[in-house]
Amino acid sequence: MSSVTSEHRRKAEQLLALHRGPLLLLPNAWDALSAKIFEEAGFRAVATTSAGVAWALGFADGENVSWHEMLGIVERVVDAVKVPVTADIEGGFSSTTPDLIYRIEELIGVGACGINLEDGLDHGARLRSVDDAAERIDAVRRVATKLGLPLVINARTDLHLRAGNDPTVLEETVARCRAYLAAGADCVYPIGLSDLSLIERLVSQVPAPINIIGRRGAPSIAELQAAGVARVSTAVTPALFMAGALEDAMKKLIQSGSFDHFTSTFDYARVQKLFAH
Repeated sequence: MSSVTSEHRRKAEQLLALHRGPLLLLPNAWDALSAKIFEEAGFRAVATTSAGVAWALGFADGENVSWHEMLGIVERVVDAVKVPVTADIEGGFSSTTPDLIYRIEELIGVGACGINLEDGLDHGARLRSVDDAAERIDAVRRVATKLGLPLVINARTDLHLRAGNDPTVLEETVARCRAYLAAGADCVYPIGLSDLSLIERLVSQVPAPINIIGRRGAPSIAELQAAGVARVSTAVTPALFMAGALEDAMKKLIQSGSFDHFTSTFDYARVQKLFAH
């Protein structure tokens, strides 16, 4: 097992403290450059996006990229920025609890301060049982504690990926969130839940940090903060935006034959400066 440095521990404590307010707006990076841009923009922490990382490496989302390639990107992001980094590891890239423990040891070894761990299987088509998901969260907490790191565990439930804003699902969402928190999670993430009234109901019934996805059509930051939400993740939104912007620019190049539309606040020298050590 890798030893945890005092600086690593300080960053993990800093990430946990950011969940106590004001609302933590968390951008999701897919490589070192996107992470550096987020840090430069003033974000207090950076997350990774499993989908964005997979696409950047030439794979579809859903644990199709190899674990060590995913781990390599997390390590590069950690090395690129000074702020705490939390990693989206989907379902843990492991079918057994011992395998998951080994993954967490490796992840802590490259400097991650937190994780997203989801209860979905087959890309959200099925869900783990509450007991199974909670057992895995407990295992993660135990190994992080053994290593001396207050790893920030964001326990994601995929209920609303299938059910959307169906209010009849909320009771099960509350039950899962409470079970995951009892097992050692610091924050819960009902991905896909976007109805403000349902979010308010969830916050009132789960007295712990709640993470909501930030994307087009979601409630505003001000509305979510007023509702008591602790954390908003941009998830794959920035990666999708960049893909669309790049496609638009390249189509304009073909159509116009001109390079004049390639305007940016960044030039070569500024990007180079981001990585100057």
